[in-house]
Amino acid sequence: MKTSAWRALALGIALSLAAAPALAQEKTGNKPGFALKPGSARIVLMRPSIKVGAQSTGGLFEPNADWTDQARENIARALGRAQGTLGNTVVDYAEPAGDAVRQTAEYRALFSAVADSVIAYQFFKGNRLPTKKRADSFEWSIGRDVAALPGLQGADYALFITTEDQYGSTGRKLFQFAAAALVGYGVKSGVHKGYAGLIDLKTGDLVWLNADMAMGGDVRSPDGAQKRVGQLLEGFPGAPIAAVAAAGK
Repeated sequence: MKTSAWRALALGIALSLAAAPALAQEKTGNKPGFALKPGSARIVLMRPSIKVGAQSTGGLFEPNADWTDQARENIARALGRAQGTLGNTVVDYAEPAGDAVRQTAEYRALFSAVADSVIAYQFFKGNRLPTKKRADSFEWSIGRDVAALPGLQGADYALFITTEDQYGSTGRKLFQFAAAALVGYGVKSGVHKGYAGLIDLKTGDLVWLNADMAMGGDVRSPDGAQKRVGQLLEGFPGAPIAAVAAAGK
């Protein structure tokens, strides 16, 4: 690509990115008054939502099935090792059949959407909604009907986990260099975000959320996935801090 073309591309995308909000300034939130004593709850770990792929030159997500399969296997193993460190009984969700498969997928997507809203409108102070400005205003929900999903009866909480990784393509990395060299604008190559949230099954309320828009750990490798899980579960309520930290090593 000629220098003039790179300059035009870099300038156009840089201008479009200039209006994007800054990264979240906070990473963890709790519903006011929420506390989870060790040994007091039964928690169901929902199947994590995992997306892995490449980031195109223009910043579009290009899914990679092989990377996603590797990440799912690695994260599943890491979560299996971490479950015993969370201070309460944590069991894997038994995936249902029939219409419940669609309903479960919808609730995973709904959790991700709610988590994105928390990040955008509460954790990021510059964009915080008027109703979320008070320190005790952490009020978010996916609806109490989530408790009706098969396999959640008898549980106190559901633990949802979402991770998304976009590894910068060669074109994206070249564009990153061109944007910096030609127009002096910093363009990010790669996306690595994740969040873990605890849902109270009695109310459907989000009672704890840990979110990070710049997570570490290459989920395509066992060690990287172990690090990612440790970051996702950092500050998990009711868990000894040392135990959760050790889970990420």
